[in-house]
Amino acid sequence: MRKLAIYHLETLLWIARLGTFRAAAERLGTTQPAISARVREIESQLGVEVFRREGRGVVLTARGRQLVKDCEPLLAGFERALMDAGGFAGASGVVRIGAGEIAAASCLPRFVAEVSREMPGVTLEVELDLTARMLQQLLGGTRDMVFLAGPVASPGVQTTPIGAVRLVWLASPAVVAEGGFAHALPVWSVGEHSPIHRVMQASLAERGVPVRSVNSCNNVQTIIAIVAGGAGAALFPETMVRGALADGLLAPVLPPPAARIEFQAAIRAGERDPVILELFRRAEALRID
Repeated sequence: MRKLAIYHLETLLWIARLGTFRAAAERLGTTQPAISARVREIESQLGVEVFRREGRGVVLTARGRQLVKDCEPLLAGFERALMDAGGFAGASGVVRIGAGEIAAASCLPRFVAEVSREMPGVTLEVELDLTARMLQQLLGGTRDMVFLAGPVASPGVQTTPIGAVRLVWLASPAVVAEGGFAHALPVWSVGEHSPIHRVMQASLAERGVPVRSVNSCNNVQTIIAIVAGGAGAALFPETMVRGALADGLLAPVLPPPAARIEFQAAIRAGERDPVILELFRRAEALRID
């Protein structure tokens, strides 16, 4: 009979977190049959059932829950001690990161460059998405850390602020020269679940400006191109339109609203993976500018 090893405990914890053998196999870079074999070895060694199949997933038995509760801090402490001794240069694993378009265009490149340089064994999988969906993915265990527009208040999430972004009302210079919102203009905005969309609506209501229609697009760069082409106005994050302003492609069409969009880095509350915790610690020093 094989003795239990660290990889058995790691397998146990990732199945418990992600809910399926397949997801744990993807997270650990192995196959589903290998995960199944490890679970059989754990149960054979202990003489108890630790998982029970439920639909397409698995759930922990009472004995399994206790085993996870006892082993999770031990495994995290062991991994943390090894990585601390090597300054995290020997850290390895795949970390799945979610980011909004604004974070991806500002602070994320510096973050990725630093991690690649100082933690070369860590593989980052970055996916751009909307704040609401990223939060769901984080809570569901399919993302390890996310950079999102806040503030986010959830008992299942731990956050750290990474700055705020000023918003500016812009249109093409031709539209501004023709009077801008003196005439009813079409307005472009990101999706209605975005905090930018909410600020846009409040700003228009406060000023009582005439609007022909409110159109949506989930990509800020595309909205920049549309508005620069003379198809209306939009409320933009200032960090993403500096180049277009400097090149004369866009111009102010209304005074900027006072409200700013806050951004946060977030991980699951109670996260114990030392690599994810170290990346979160590094994210605390980031600033969206």
